[in-house]
Amino acid sequence: MSGQPSGQGKKEALRAVKFALFSASAGLIQAGTILLSENVTPLPSWACYLCGLVLSVLWNFTLNRKFTFQSAADVPTAMLKVAAYYAVFTPLSTLGVRYLTQNCGWNAAFADALAMGTNLITEFLYQRFVVFGGSIDTAKSGDETAGQEGEA
Repeated sequence: MSGQPSGQGKKEALRAVKFALFSASAGLIQAGTILLSENVTPLPSWACYLCGLVLSVLWNFTLNRKFTFQSAADVPTAMLKVAAYYAVFTPLSTLGVRYLTQNCGWNAAFADALAMGTNLITEFLYQRFVVFGGSIDTAKSGDETAGQEGEA
């Protein structure tokens, strides 16, 4: 037995599914941004990658804060925590993919998939326990705020 009520376990599983789906949509935004910027701007590849990464992180953060974790946490503080995660993850994953492809002979797609899977799992845990851990389910729902707006 897990020690937590089954309702709580289902809620956490749903939270993980939402996070994965929003992350997939962020991946599409990142890929689209990279593709578009590489084809219509003179920017070097690394700059196109960085633009795509920033847009996808902002998208992912915004959706997960509102819908997955339903957090009323201070946005600048929460975003700084996410930036700290990426300040560590991005160089480590870049070096890891480079090592696997250049030194171990891995196919780039497999190395990238490993990095993406690692990102999905570690970022979910980081956001769940570090970024939003103390503020999960603290945002007021639309129903509650709608009733309060008319009472002012």
